[in-house]
Amino acid sequence: MIKELIEEFYKQKKSDKEKNVFYVSDAGKCPRAVWFSLKGYPKKELDARTLRVLEHGDYTHMRIIGALFSLGLVNAVEVEIPNNDLVHGRADAIISIKGEPYVVEIKSVNSAKFKKEKPDPAHVKQLQLYLYFFKMKKGILIYENKDTQELKEFVLDYDEETVREVFSEFNKLKELLEKNVIPDIPKELEDWRCDYCPYIEECEKIEEEKLNQNVRN
Repeated sequence: MIKELIEEFYKQKKSDKEKNVFYVSDAGKCPRAVWFSLKGYPKKELDARTLRVLEHGDYTHMRIIGALFSLGLVNAVEVEIPNNDLVHGRADAIISIKGEPYVVEIKSVNSAKFKKEKPDPAHVKQLQLYLYFFKMKKGILIYENKDTQELKEFVLDYDEETVREVFSEFNKLKELLEKNVIPDIPKELEDWRCDYCPYIEECEKIEEEKLNQNVRN
């Protein structure tokens, strides 16, 4: 009864917007998935459960931002980076602690990722981009364990080398987009990213074509 109605409600929701530029959140993602997205390839629809997980992440942001407001720490929220030709995006918040400004990024993660001693490299790249564009020296990654609501934080200094790496990755991908050349799957890509990728079917077709081509040669 009502379960089916709820499932249908989430299936009809759009989880993301059409895009034709890179976003800060693309940093650290599989370049092939980003390529597919910008080229408008068909993608597997997210199921209702996954859409609810994403919505839970939105609620996590609202709760933590609300707490930061109550503490009187917030200078601005949903802060757009300066306009540029390569990448768009907006940081969750900019706060001040004892007069020192920080860019804050909030992530809802599962228990396995929460228990790790270091933050996700993709999240680090995203935060470093915000520090670059806002010309700030420090940022904070706040993780909430979606299974237990525990919190942890990583305070990061600006790292110019990481920013150069991200810009290099984006520029290489931009060149492949312009040449209509599909990027390879990174060897270091975690398997779970493929499992949850909405372009997995298109990706598997390409890998099968490459395999058949090699056999013919």
